[in-house]
Amino acid sequence: MRELVIGILAHVDAGKTTLSEALLYESGSIRKLGRVDNKDAFLDTYALERDRGITIFSKQAVFELNDIRITLLDTPGHVDFSAEMERTLQVLDYAILVISGADGVQGHTRTLWRLLKKYKIPAFLFINKMDQSRTNREALLAELKGRLDEGCICFDEGETEQFYENIAMSDEKALNQFLETGKVEDEEIRRLILNRKISPCFFGSALKINGIREFLQGLYKYTRCPVYPPLFGARVFKVARDEQGSRLTFMKITGGSLKAREMLSSSHAEEPWEEKVNQIRIYSGGKYRTVEEALAGSVCAVTGLSKTKPGEGVGTEEAFAIPVLEPVLTYRIDLPEDCDAAVMLPKLRQLEEEDPQLHIVFDETLREIQAKIMGEVQTEILKSLISERFGVHVEFGKGNIVYKETIANSVEGVGHFEPLRHYAEVHLLLEPTEPGSGLTFNSDCSEDILDRNWQRLILTHLGEKEHKGVLTGSGITDMKITLVAGRAHPKHTEGGDFRQATYRALRQGLKEAKSVLLEPYYEFRLEVPNKMIGRAMTDIERMYGTFNPPQVEGEMTVLTGVSPVITMQDYLKEVVAYTKGCGRLFCTVKGYAPCHNAEEIIEKAGYDSEKDAENPTGSVFCVHGAGFAVSWDKVKEYMHVESRMMKADNEAENEESKNAENETAGDVETNRWLGMDEVDAILERTFYANRKDKDASRRGFRGSTKYIEMKSSQSASPMVRTWKKQEQKEEYLLVDGYNVIFAWEDLKQLAESNIDGARGKLMDVLCNYQAIKKCNLIVVFDAYRVKGHDTEFTDYHNIHVVYTKEAETADMYIEKFAYENGKRYKVTVATSDGLEQIIIRGQGCDLLSARELREEIESANKKIKEDYSDKQPKIKNYLFDSLPEDKAEEIDNLHRP
Repeated sequence: MRELVIGILAHVDAGKTTLSEALLYESGSIRKLGRVDNKDAFLDTYALERDRGITIFSKQAVFELNDIRITLLDTPGHVDFSAEMERTLQVLDYAILVISGADGVQGHTRTLWRLLKKYKIPAFLFINKMDQSRTNREALLAELKGRLDEGCICFDEGETEQFYENIAMSDEKALNQFLETGKVEDEEIRRLILNRKISPCFFGSALKINGIREFLQGLYKYTRCPVYPPLFGARVFKVARDEQGSRLTFMKITGGSLKAREMLSSSHAEEPWEEKVNQIRIYSGGKYRTVEEALAGSVCAVTGLSKTKPGEGVGTEEAFAIPVLEPVLTYRIDLPEDCDAAVMLPKLRQLEEEDPQLHIVFDETLREIQAKIMGEVQTEILKSLISERFGVHVEFGKGNIVYKETIANSVEGVGHFEPLRHYAEVHLLLEPTEPGSGLTFNSDCSEDILDRNWQRLILTHLGEKEHKGVLTGSGITDMKITLVAGRAHPKHTEGGDFRQATYRALRQGLKEAKSVLLEPYYEFRLEVPNKMIGRAMTDIERMYGTFNPPQVEGEMTVLTGVSPVITMQDYLKEVVAYTKGCGRLFCTVKGYAPCHNAEEIIEKAGYDSEKDAENPTGSVFCVHGAGFAVSWDKVKEYMHVESRMMKADNEAENEESKNAENETAGDVETNRWLGMDEVDAILERTFYANRKDKDASRRGFRGSTKYIEMKSSQSASPMVRTWKKQEQKEEYLLVDGYNVIFAWEDLKQLAESNIDGARGKLMDVLCNYQAIKKCNLIVVFDAYRVKGHDTEFTDYHNIHVVYTKEAETADMYIEKFAYENGKRYKVTVATSDGLEQIIIRGQGCDLLSARELREEIESANKKIKEDYSDKQPKIKNYLFDSLPEDKAEEIDNLHRP
C-alpha cells in the first residue's frame, strides 16, 4: 500500500480539529464523530486540550483511502505553539490549510502560507464553516487569490471548461494542452499542484460533513505518492513522553525501512551517537500498535533513543532547518520557596527536549531560571504541564523582549588559550549576512595548517551553545562564521583547549566589529472604521512603526505594515476600546531588525562584556612557563598565527604601492620602478623648484656615477664650476625587507604559507651577497604593529637586522637613516616603493629596485662562478641554492609552538 503524509494547518478556531474528525469519520477510520466542545474529539488526547478546546501538541491519525494509507498530522493552530507546527511541516508530503469562511484570511493564515512556500509543500485549501449565513463563496475565493496566491482555484464545481481554463492559465504546458484538447490531463494537474503552481480549493462545513466526501475524492485523485530511496533515512520532528514516562522519538522514514532492535546512529548530530531501537509504535489518536518494521513513507514513534533531538536527521538524512517562527519573549520561572533550582532545572530540561525553542537557562547573575516563550497562553500550558508532570506549582514573571545582536562589518576574531601545558589558537572570520538568515558555520582552513579533526571540533564548539553579543549579552544572529586559521601543539593541545580558544576568538571578533542591537518586529493588519483611520495612523507612528498606504474596503479602512513588538504587544486592547469593538488587529512576528531605541536598551541592560567571566573576550598566552591574560584589543599583537585579513590588507597595500609606482612613472608596464631620469624630473618640479641654481641642482649622483658637483670658491661667477673625483666613502646597502619579499615571486609564495621562513631565506641570500660585496648591509623589517616594541638591532651572521619600533614603518626608518647619513657615506637603498624612491633620491642616495637587487645578486653570483670555474667547476649557486631542501621546513619548525 502506498504511503502519504498530510498535515492539517489553520488559524486558531478555523475548525481544524473538527475537519480532522470529519475526514476520519467519512473514511471509516472512526465510528463516532467527536466534537471539540463536547471534549471527545479523537485527536484531542490530552486533558489540557480538551479543557481549553485548542490543539497544543501535534498528533497523528491513520486512515486508508482506497490503496493509499494516509497519516494525518494535526498541528497546533494557536500562534504560541507555532514552533511545534513548523517542525511538523518538514515531514509532510502535502498540507491541508483550513480557512474559516466566516473570518476569511487571517494574519496567521498568511504566515502559514509563507511557511508552506518556504518548505515547498503543496497545499489543498478547505474553506470551512460555509453553513454560516454571512459567508460568500465568490468573495472568499477572490480574497484567497488576492491575499494568498492567484493559483487558488475552486475544485468542487465540477470539471467544466471554465475549470480547465483556470488551471491552464497557470502554466504554459497546461495551456498548450488545453488549447489542443479542451482539457488538462489529471497527471498534469498533479504536477502543477506538486510544484505549487495551483492550490485546489474546496468549500464546505466540517461540523455538518458538507463537502467532505468531495474533498477526500480530490485528495485521492490529485495527489502523487513519493518514491523513496533504498537506503535508510529518517527525520526526527518531535520528542515526547508517554503516560509511563518513556521517551518517544517521532520520526518519518524517508528511505529504506526501520526494524525493531536495530542500531541507529546519527553522524550529523552535534555529538554523534549510536543507540538501539527497542520498540516501534504506530500511533492513531491516543492509541498505538507496535510493529516489527516501519517502511519508507510512514510516521512512527520509537522507544530506546535518549539522545535524539527535534530537527535531527538519522541515517542518510541530514539535520533540517530550525523553525522560522521563534519566541520573542523571555519569562522568569518563579519556583516555590521549598524547591531548589538545581533540582528543578534537569526536570525542565525534559520540556526543552520536547520543545527546543524554550531555551531553558539558569542566569548565574540573577540566580533565576528563564525560558523563551511565544506568549501568555504558552505560559499557562507550561504551568499545567509542570504541575502535572513534576508536582511543582510555578509562576511566570512578566515577559521581556528577546533582543539579539549582529554585526555590520567583517572582522577576524582571534582566540588564544595557552596556560601551562595547554595550547590552542583559533582565527574566525565573522561576516554579516541577510536578516533572518541566522548563524552559519564553515571552514576555509587548509589541513596543512590545522588537522581536520581539530577543525571539526572547532565547528562543533561554535554550534554547541548560544553565544552572547557584547552590547547587552543577547544572543547573536545573522552571521557567517568561518574558521580561517588555527594552530595546535603536538603534545600539549587537548580538546578543551580549542573550546576556550573558539569562544574567545568569537568574542574578540565581536568586540572589534561594529555590533548592532536587533529587536523583533510584528507584521500587522489593522482594520478600523473609516472615520478612525487618522487615529490609527498616528498610533502606528507613535509606536515607531511603518505602514503602507491605507486601503478602503467598504466601511472599513485597512492598514498594513510593521512595528516593534515591544510597542505594539498591548495595542489590541486600545483598538477594541477606541473602535468600540469594531476594529480588528492581526499580528504575526516578521523577524528581527535594528532596535528603534538601541542606546536606551543598552544602557538599561548595563551589560559589561569584559566582566563576563563565563564569556571572556581576551586570551591567555604563556611566557617563561607562566600564563598571562591579554585583553581583547591586544590579542593580535601576541597571536602566533598570521591574520588572514591583515595579510590581505598588506597585499592590497603592496598592490596599491605598485599601482602608485606605475602611475608616477607614467608607464603601464607592470611592476616598473622609477628610472633616475624620472626621479630627477620629479625632484626638479618639487625639491629643487625654488633653488636659484636649478641647473647645478639637477646634477648629482647618477646611478653609479663617481663624480659630485662642486662650486669654486675662487670663481667670480657662481655659475663657474669645477669637477673633482669623489672621495671613496664607506658603503651602506639598506634593504626594505618585506617590500623585497613580496616583490620576489619565490619569496612571496613562501610568505603566503610561512612569513618567518621567507624572512629567514631573504636574510640568508643577503648574507652571501654581503660576503661578495663587502659592504655594510642592513635589512629593515616592520614591527610597527607590535605594541610597546622598541627598535631592535641584531646581527645575523655578517649582516645587520633592524626591527622597527612601535608606530614606525621600515620606510620611515630608512628615510631617517638616509637623511642622517646620506652625505657621510655612500648609501644605497633597495626598494620598489615609488614614494620612498622619491624621498631617498632627494637625500642624494643611490637606488635599487627589488628587481635590480635580484639582478645584482645573480650577477655577483655569476661572477663568483666564473672566477672560480677552473678550481671549482661545480660551485653551487650560493645566493639562491645554498639552503638545503628542508631548510624552509626547519625554519617553519623553529617558529612552531
